[in-house]
Amino acid sequence: MPTADDPLSLVFSALADPTRRDILTRLGSGPQTVGELAAHYPMSRPAISQHLRVLEQAGLITRTVNAQWRECSLRERGLDEASRWIATQHAEWTERFDLLEERLRTRRKEQP
Repeated sequence: MPTADDPLSLVFSALADPTRRDILTRLGSGPQTVGELAAHYPMSRPAISQHLRVLEQAGLITRTVNAQWRECSLRERGLDEASRWIATQHAEWTERFDLLEERLRTRRKEQP
């Protein structure tokens, strides 16, 4: 299966994993070091680093080096493009369902 590397696909791919979603939730309360994040998961530090790399490549987090610590933070506008896409899809689906509902209502009135 081909992989998509456009920004929107990278975001949705990153969000597809429950560990990465949980990491984003934890970072919502503020920056944390890799060690602080790793303490919450029953996996190796390299595995956590791989999750962080995916989140960083998707533009959802930033990683900085502060002395010997590697700190992770949410990227302020990381979900903006995905949010816009979802909002557009929601509006289109809502419009289609409204049209369908109207047509069904009209057909019910036409039937004896």
